[in-house]
Amino acid sequence: MMFQANLHYLCMNITIDLPAEVEFSNKKRWHLAFATIYCSRAFKNKASTKVLPVLVPSYSYGAAYNPRNVHVSTDTIAIDVVQQHPLFSGIDQSSLAKLVKDKSVDKLANLGGVQGVAASLKSDTTNGINGDPEDVARRHEAFGSNTYRKLPTKSFFIFVWESFKDLTIIILLLCAALSLGFGIKEHGPKEGWYDGGSIFVAVFLVIAVSSISNFRQNRQFDKLSKVSKNIPVEAVRKGRRQHISIFEIVVGDVICLKIGDQVPADGILVEGHSLQVDESSMTGESDHVEINLSQNPFLISGTKVADGYGMMLVTSVGMNTTWGEMMSNISSDSNEQTPLQERLNKLTSSIGKVGLLVAFLVLVVLLVRYFTGNTKDEKGNKEFNGSKTSSDDVINAVVGIVAAAVTIVVVAIPEGLPLAVTLTLAYSMKRMMADHAMVRKLSACETMGSATTICTDKTGTLTLNKMTVTKFFLGKENVKAESQTSISAKNLELFHQGVGLNTTGSVFKSSDPCSSFEFSGSPTEKAILSWAVKELNMDMDQVKRNFNILHVEAFNSEKKKSGVLIKNITDGTIHAHWKGAAEMVSKMCSHYYDLEGNVKPLDESDKKECEGIIEGMSASSLRCIAFAHMQVSKDESDDHEQIPDNSFVLLGFVGLKDPCRPGVKKAVEDCQNAGVNIKMITGDNVFTAKAIATECGILHPNQEVDDGAVIVGEEFRNLTDEVRMQRVEKIRVMARSSPFDKLLMVQCLRKRGHVVAVTGDGTNDAPALKESDIGLSMGIQGTEVAKESSDIVILDDNFASVATVLKWGRCVYNNIQKFIQFQLTVNVAALVINFVAAVSAGEVPLTAVQLLWVNLIMDTLGALALATEKPTEELMQEETSR
Repeated sequence: MMFQANLHYLCMNITIDLPAEVEFSNKKRWHLAFATIYCSRAFKNKASTKVLPVLVPSYSYGAAYNPRNVHVSTDTIAIDVVQQHPLFSGIDQSSLAKLVKDKSVDKLANLGGVQGVAASLKSDTTNGINGDPEDVARRHEAFGSNTYRKLPTKSFFIFVWESFKDLTIIILLLCAALSLGFGIKEHGPKEGWYDGGSIFVAVFLVIAVSSISNFRQNRQFDKLSKVSKNIPVEAVRKGRRQHISIFEIVVGDVICLKIGDQVPADGILVEGHSLQVDESSMTGESDHVEINLSQNPFLISGTKVADGYGMMLVTSVGMNTTWGEMMSNISSDSNEQTPLQERLNKLTSSIGKVGLLVAFLVLVVLLVRYFTGNTKDEKGNKEFNGSKTSSDDVINAVVGIVAAAVTIVVVAIPEGLPLAVTLTLAYSMKRMMADHAMVRKLSACETMGSATTICTDKTGTLTLNKMTVTKFFLGKENVKAESQTSISAKNLELFHQGVGLNTTGSVFKSSDPCSSFEFSGSPTEKAILSWAVKELNMDMDQVKRNFNILHVEAFNSEKKKSGVLIKNITDGTIHAHWKGAAEMVSKMCSHYYDLEGNVKPLDESDKKECEGIIEGMSASSLRCIAFAHMQVSKDESDDHEQIPDNSFVLLGFVGLKDPCRPGVKKAVEDCQNAGVNIKMITGDNVFTAKAIATECGILHPNQEVDDGAVIVGEEFRNLTDEVRMQRVEKIRVMARSSPFDKLLMVQCLRKRGHVVAVTGDGTNDAPALKESDIGLSMGIQGTEVAKESSDIVILDDNFASVATVLKWGRCVYNNIQKFIQFQLTVNVAALVINFVAAVSAGEVPLTAVQLLWVNLIMDTLGALALATEKPTEELMQEETSR
């Protein structure tokens, strides 16, 4: 916004450049004018151009205007004015946006580092913002909201105009105009408009139905787009972690980040461990960028967390971020053509060509019969008598013949077919949303109907993902719930360290003594934290105060364990802790702790005993997690970039119960009855996997591992290509699998001719989701990377919803099959009747108007009736044909 004051008595102009979004009240305008005159007087005697610092008065009731530079000349004084909100006077939005965009560590240091920026934003790096409605409203006013400007969506009239551009419609309109003109000329305006007017009405109705259908589908895509972009993020407000919508984020918020998350806004790292970010969406570079406090603490909106975890302070949101600027110029394409639509368009084209040929033959036959005098009027006289026939009669007759031929073309082309497909897909998308499945790619609706194999995860899909610790072994000894108070102080302290510091979760308890603990993090982390706090009396805040974290190795699906290197503030000793899959962690151990806290060697018999403990828990459908500890010597502690991975002391095991979802067994049975193979791919060990698969009905109770139905990921990976292709059909369960094993499984199945659907929730599942025919990501536990790689998002993470998607996919095919049968029957009948009658009798029994109205009823009401049929149970009794 430009304010310009022409000061005639000073013979100079003053230009003040302010951000476009600033709106001033009359009161503020008067004070700005005063400031302008005040500044102009200061420079009226300056003749040469130079830069001077200038102060402009600020006012307590409104925004303060603090100019940076004033460029002075004999003609113009340009004042660069920066708008600042009165509550955040230490910093402005443009500086914050430029700070992250330039990735300037020096500018950050000048602002007092992360703590200085947080203080200026009235935030706290530990407890976040206040977060009450007034605070959020002030931040929205000062820095904007975390939303992007969208390109305007197509209006209804654009769809109408696109329908008018259809070649068939243009031909029909031309015929209608000719028919109307000649009809009025021949029969007068009272009766002559019937044929032409009826064709016009029919055409406009077709256009209206088609336009409304496409318009509603476009709006539905917009709604789905809003839902898919509404990402839940974890923010710290008033010291408490809570889930909020990405659109509710404000400047000053402290956001928690973990592997697979999308960075929701521009910001600065507060704290983090092994944090790496994929910036390929912004820079195009595939290499991951390391984010750390010393050299590169800047996080850019729209990028993805590739490894590690951390917390960030939000500095810019919405249109003030680079991602926001870019996204506002991108419109989502809702006119995606599905494979079925493409095939049906080819069918329509082929039928149209046949109709064109028949129409041409009819045209030739009728013209020949007319001009050879073989046609007679109602009185029995020849219609054509050479030169005796008037030109008007000839033109009228030819127009009638051409209209009949064109009508044959129109009737032959099943325009209702694309409309029926669109209606079916749009209707099924809407109903699937109600059944907890959000379709991201339209083609997935129909492809799912052809699925022959579903590769599913275990945790959260087949199970509830609500874990609780039900068994606890200290070393090799089983510790009952009632005897956990007898654990030695040393063992207890080590468990507090291993649980409280080697975690991505958190514990919150408000100052209210009546309130209970709140646990955040993954279901596994929450279960272990809850157990440690309630059963082992762990005070997480106290543990964090006593130790400094030197290095962290975050959990991922490859390593299946996480580690931490810590330093005791009191005595300076350094300790290493590992936590993860029991067989992985136990292999790293050479000793174990007994109940009294004594360290004892782990010999072969002890190792077998540990294996028995792990197998016993796994056979009971428990997820077995092991803890290991080691005090690091002075020599080893110099390298803080690596955690040792051998000669550890085994602390113990915990068994976590994750019950099967209600109804999952029936859903699996329904899919198997429909001829769809279910394969469970899990990171758990083979005993847990077998127990859960049997409970869900994927494996039969008497099925043995030896028959090839159960395999371990490493074994599958090491098979030769030929053996792998032979065995892949038999496999029902793959345990201890990596994302690469899942990808390999999908590739093998597709080579065998299967149509494969895959469920996935982690970042590393993205390759398998993309490789599959239908990628199904999880809406609750799924990362943003997984969701973007998928075709359908299962909103409740439930396998029963996957079975519902399969049913809807089959319904789409079934409905379209019915419609094709219905429409082609009428089309072929109309073609044959008109052609035979034209050749034999010389006239067409079905007129243009009659055929058009029959076509109209078929295209609209027929499509609506057949395209919106709901799926029946019988659909799941038919085996998929490959």
